[in-house]
Amino acid sequence: MTETRDTVILGSGCAGLTAAIYTGRAGLNPLVLEGHEPGGQLSITTLVENFPGWPEGIQGPELVENMKKQAARFGATYQLAHLNGVDLSVHPYRLQTSAGEICTRTLIVASGASARWLGLPSEQALIGHGVSSCATCDGFFFRGKEIAVVGGGDSAMEEALFLTRFASKVTLLHRRSAFRASKIMLDRAMAHPNIELRTNTIVEEVLGVEEKDVKGLRLRDVTTGVESTLAISGLFLGIGHEPNAKMFTGQIDLDEDGYIKTTGNVLTTRNGQVVQGVFACGDVQDRRYRQAITAAGSGCMAALEAEKFLEEHGH
Repeated sequence: MTETRDTVILGSGCAGLTAAIYTGRAGLNPLVLEGHEPGGQLSITTLVENFPGWPEGIQGPELVENMKKQAARFGATYQLAHLNGVDLSVHPYRLQTSAGEICTRTLIVASGASARWLGLPSEQALIGHGVSSCATCDGFFFRGKEIAVVGGGDSAMEEALFLTRFASKVTLLHRRSAFRASKIMLDRAMAHPNIELRTNTIVEEVLGVEEKDVKGLRLRDVTTGVESTLAISGLFLGIGHEPNAKMFTGQIDLDEDGYIKTTGNVLTTRNGQVVQGVFACGDVQDRRYRQAITAAGSGCMAALEAEKFLEEHGH
């Protein structure tokens, strides 16, 4: 017979590991399923300078490892497994994982959101070395430099406008002939003296792989086929994120882009009614901030709610 856990946490980024620390200290012996991307987006981040308590900054993988050790100290255990299926129609809830079936009284979903990338080998090789999907996280490192942003929606406009605080010039690249951003965001970008907009342009290659540092882009005009080189020091992707929540379609409420809807910060709902004992935290439900510290904060909240739920139900 499958053992029933008090709490299972899906995801091992800042949100999931913070939830593990708090549920561990509460004596709930949390099981953390590390998922497809152990450590979340911090695992591919180099220097983190905006996480409180690290005045000189800390490497992303080191921060994750510290949190993992801290949670383990309080009784958290880990499985290198991912979720294949879930049944939230019965309680305790049943999870089908790559390591077998697990039953749990509470479930904390901290599965994150994956940045959308161009899929170029050169781009992937330079993530954390001049290629980024987070202007708020990494813009500071490009003070006085020329950079590029790829995208055509509001996200790309917001990234470009934010990056003008640091970069001397921002080139906004879009593959189509017209931007799909809202008029107000597009007008702001077009009016900014340090932003150049280029349409009908795609990135063929990010230059600087051998140097492990972005040196430029090889571009192609999709209408003429003409290739050109753009000298830059950083490339930011503004083409959105994909929340890792598809497995919950029909079982808890998702918004139009697939993010988990929450009420009271971390409480999940089904048809607008709270789903008892299921909580969501971090980027899988946060489409606005997507920062390590906000993920950690919501992980704390989810853990406290799980502890409260178990106490109220006599566990």
